[in-house]
Amino acid sequence: MLNADALSQLRQLKTNIEENKVVFPGTVKATNGRFGFVALDEGRDVFLPPEEMQKVLPGDRVKITEEEGDKGKTQGMIDELLDTSLDTFVGRYLVKGKGHFVVPETPGINRWIFIPPKERQGAEPDDYIYCQIHKHPIKDGKGQAKILKVLGKAGDTGIERALTVATFHLPDTWPDAVQKQASALDESTVDAKSEGRDDRTDQPYVTIDSPGTQDMDDALLAEPNATGWKLSIAIADPTAVIEPGSPAEQEAFRRATAIYFPGEPLPMLPDTLSTRLCSLMPDTKRLALVCDLQVNNDGSLGDYQFHQAVIRSHGKLSYELVSNLIEGREDDDIKALPDTVSNSLDQLHQIATALRKWRNEHALVNGDRPEFRLRLDENRRIRLIEPSVQNEAHRLVEECMIAANRCAADFLGQRDKGLFIQHPGLRDDRTDNVRALLEGYAPQLADIDATSAAGFRDLMKQTDGLDAEVPVKAIISRQLARAELSFTPAPHQGMGLAAYTTFTSPLRKFSDFHVHRLIKSILWQESLNELNDDQLAELQQTQIRARQAANSLENWLKSDFAKTLGEDSMTGVISRTTPAGFFVRLEANGLEGFVSCKTLEGKFSFDPVTLRLVHNKNGRTFQLEQPVTVTFSGVDDERKQIQFNLVNAPTEGREPANTDEA
Repeated sequence: MLNADALSQLRQLKTNIEENKVVFPGTVKATNGRFGFVALDEGRDVFLPPEEMQKVLPGDRVKITEEEGDKGKTQGMIDELLDTSLDTFVGRYLVKGKGHFVVPETPGINRWIFIPPKERQGAEPDDYIYCQIHKHPIKDGKGQAKILKVLGKAGDTGIERALTVATFHLPDTWPDAVQKQASALDESTVDAKSEGRDDRTDQPYVTIDSPGTQDMDDALLAEPNATGWKLSIAIADPTAVIEPGSPAEQEAFRRATAIYFPGEPLPMLPDTLSTRLCSLMPDTKRLALVCDLQVNNDGSLGDYQFHQAVIRSHGKLSYELVSNLIEGREDDDIKALPDTVSNSLDQLHQIATALRKWRNEHALVNGDRPEFRLRLDENRRIRLIEPSVQNEAHRLVEECMIAANRCAADFLGQRDKGLFIQHPGLRDDRTDNVRALLEGYAPQLADIDATSAAGFRDLMKQTDGLDAEVPVKAIISRQLARAELSFTPAPHQGMGLAAYTTFTSPLRKFSDFHVHRLIKSILWQESLNELNDDQLAELQQTQIRARQAANSLENWLKSDFAKTLGEDSMTGVISRTTPAGFFVRLEANGLEGFVSCKTLEGKFSFDPVTLRLVHNKNGRTFQLEQPVTVTFSGVDDERKQIQFNLVNAPTEGREPANTDEA
């Protein structure tokens, strides 16, 4: 037995070791295997062996020590858990012997996690479940989870949406305070808030939207004048009935945007507000924030004013009806329109034509990419994918909305107070590649400074339809940065505009809702809860997560639908290339699938300048916009990725992107 002095010496030795050992803070990164890495704050990665990875979760902030492992390689040992970010996750319920587990669907958690008896919520084997970490595995590598919600089984109606909502941590129910606030509002609220506003209920505003749309947030009116037209854009005004800082506004910020999932959207505001009291329904008195705008004959914008008004839509018109009217077709619905509405629609078409002409000359107009509509069956799975034609009515609405948003950006920019959408053009890490692309394939454009707003606009204009060995514009378009929210005005290079914001969708986007608050605080001194930098970053991140969720669900449904494609050959174009292969977008239905280099004969090299895959021996090339023929070969269910096999493509050398031989 050790005496007191020996014990004291041992304790002191342990203290000295603890004080002198070197620990490194970092973040746990998972892999597809049982091992992982810690990305140290100092900029390097340290290997975590399986027994250490078992103690942590992806995204954990930890301190590690380094030691020599097998074969002399350095590895990390977990010293301390600083913070854990993984709280909830989705998985499948598994019973193995007497043990009940969740098998996580979250990438990077490559283990079963035990669920104690009291936390099982009546789940059955193979149920999809929404779980929370109940006990972190840091102490012994044996974590525990508890079930928050049983989502259902594979094949259940709507299970794909339920899993997507849970996976992306999206709120799918309304807090009691929000429901209480919404239920307290009715038509008397609209009447009470109408006092002191411009009464425009007699003016022939109309909404133009899809027949099934219920959350109508814009109505239009136009009339000619001596130098062009007066364009009036009335935008639904939810800020008039939702008090600043109230539960409904807080929830709108938390959701950031409505998500238009196929079959069942996830709204930003309760239906009481978004599809009833604030929606610009026909023949109903509604509150609006109106932008009155002078559009000159050449499509340039003149003076503008914002007004708080009461309007009454004189018609809920479909895109198809308005397009038919523009094209001179006649049917009973068109004949039934009042002359005031028909005349306004004619003027709106002329305005849109002038606005688009101005943008073509002075800004950037993106070409119409083919769009497709998903038709679902009773189980909320895709029954049919059909083309969605963008007609003149769609372009009319688009031009009017862009014009109104440009006015809002100018108004806020002059006052150094606002919420803007900026687009920096090229990604910083791709400028050298683009410069090399121009020098090699469009030397006449090589002197353009693509990093400046004016240069980027000039480059995109001059590469439109450029006859070159490679599709220069498509390659550049694949290397653009993401648009960002900002408190200060900056160029939106993707649109070729000096500044831009949006306020035309306040029922669907919190950023637009907040721009309403900003405009009202300036013009009418209404109350405003300013956003800070952290809130702006949170809003941006929530918007990104919402887009990811919508894409994830759509990809899931499309990958299931692809299993019905059969063995017939299908034509498409290469939409994206990677070192591992290329994606093909089918012409008939817009489905995208992957052709792996592993399925092609020989080895290919990826050129980061031209984004081409080139055969190492015979020069066979695959590049963006190249037409190809493929067949369906399967689905990677884990990644929800459609797989194609190549049927026909150039066999030697390079072929022009527009060649008929593919």
